[in-house]
Amino acid sequence: MDYRRMGETGLLVSELCLGCMTFGREADETTSRELVDRFLEAGGNFLDTANVYSDGVSEEITGRAIKGVRDDLVLATKVRFPMGEGPNDAGLSRKHILQSCEKSLRRLGTDYIDLYQVHCWDELTPLEETLAALTDLVREGKVRYIGVSNFTAWQIMKSLWVSEAGGFERFVCLQPQYSLVERNIEYEILPVCREEGLGVIPWSPLGGGFLSGKYRREERPPEDSRIAGATENMEEYWDRRATERNWRVLDAVGEIAEETGKTYAQISLNWLLRQEGVTAPIIGARTMEQLEDNLGAAGWELAAEQVERLSEAGALEDVYPYRFIREAQRA
Repeated sequence: MDYRRMGETGLLVSELCLGCMTFGREADETTSRELVDRFLEAGGNFLDTANVYSDGVSEEITGRAIKGVRDDLVLATKVRFPMGEGPNDAGLSRKHILQSCEKSLRRLGTDYIDLYQVHCWDELTPLEETLAALTDLVREGKVRYIGVSNFTAWQIMKSLWVSEAGGFERFVCLQPQYSLVERNIEYEILPVCREEGLGVIPWSPLGGGFLSGKYRREERPPEDSRIAGATENMEEYWDRRATERNWRVLDAVGEIAEETGKTYAQISLNWLLRQEGVTAPIIGARTMEQLEDNLGAAGWELAAEQVERLSEAGALEDVYPYRFIREAQRA
């Protein structure tokens, strides 16, 4: 497995990141440990979890699974969402961040977190407060780098400006939703990350399993599938995925899978690895079979023509002001 710089830092991470959200939920502890061992055996060194995953159980299992090799790994977790019913048990206040970090350290069984990410924008807390708390954690040695997840382009830029103006630590990466069937970050968010030197570690790189190849037009998803269990307010809701545009994408993935002998998942992940600015897609697995399939996305490259064909199949609508600005450059 190849290694890539995290944004403009000197930190090197494997081109695939193992997402640990399934640990303690779809995967029991024995299976979770086996998944970690296989990922490490394949050359992976980057693991991502969050305190909110299974109410802390994912962090606990992850910590036990990496015991003995922790210092060889890049360990990431997150803070933002409710971890209790109290008024200060959520958000990005100094109080919640500092308390959450201490609890994550204990659950993970480690003295430091390599990458501590804010899980989503918090409209109630001033950025200065959030960044000051995160900066203190870095200077105390409890955190090495800080990142964001689920931010808009203007929120990223405001954060970077506040860091520069206030002398705070700077976010080094973004964890956004990004896949062949969810490409809206290409309008502004991905260009901002490339321009400002932030690494990009996409979550749901297979569209919640839609790109795995097991779904067909006019057929409802299997009852035990992840998509079937998604509700209307979730990103992976079936009616949000099963659009004509996305079926065209799936058709293109299938054609290229036949040409290459690779699986749908491997084609979809390899396309993502070829996108400028992407550091490491986060692969999640419930079973060893799923992990092996995902690991097969590394170590080879789609042809440039195949990358273009996939990109065209699900191209974003050419809208104002992006269309106007592009044409103005040619005037």
